[in-house]
Amino acid sequence: MSIFGKLFGSGGKGGKGPTAQEAIQKLRETEEMLAKKQDFLEKKIDQELMTAKKNGTKNKRAALQALKRKKRYEKQLAQIDGTLSTIEFQREALENANTNTEVLKNMGYAAKAMKAAHENMDIDKVDDLMAEITEQQEVAQEISDVISRPVGFGEDYDEDELMAELEELEQEELDKDLLGIEGAEDVPLPSVPSTSLPSRPAKKEEDEDDMADLEAWAAN
Repeated sequence: MSIFGKLFGSGGKGGKGPTAQEAIQKLRETEEMLAKKQDFLEKKIDQELMTAKKNGTKNKRAALQALKRKKRYEKQLAQIDGTLSTIEFQREALENANTNTEVLKNMGYAAKAMKAAHENMDIDKVDDLMAEITEQQEVAQEISDVISRPVGFGEDYDEDELMAELEELEQEELDKDLLGIEGAEDVPLPSVPSTSLPSRPAKKEEDEDDMADLEAWAAN
């Protein structure tokens, strides 16, 4: 029988050993029991020391007996300290082993779940799927580029042809302007009147007449 079986029992009819949690709980209970024993022994040591001091000069025999009991209690206390150290080390090792067991168990579950997830997957199918996704993304990008490109709503014209037509229109306007200028040069001027205009008396003759009238008036 293993040491666990000796300390904690067989754990069942089939001789199944205790679980890690059961063993850890038992070790903690043992630690608590030994800690209480420590407190008891420390109090007994203090009591025996006081008895020895009290009877040191009055009753040496009683004082010596108290010191002997004190030594026994101190020896038991030292043994309990060693036992507690061993139990504490064992409990920590068992807790670490239990933690590792749980970690490995969970990792095993995760590995099984991953295997089940990949069971129906084929790497070639995955490659084909990724290639198809990439192709569709490229098609979607091309569609987006076409949609965002400015269009004339079905009016597709040749820029060179439009420029040539515009030049022809400009030339026609220029020709019309030139023809208008030439037509203005051919317009006939008004004819000169055939009848002569009445002649205007010369200014000199008028002055002479005025002087003659003035002299005639002065002679009278």
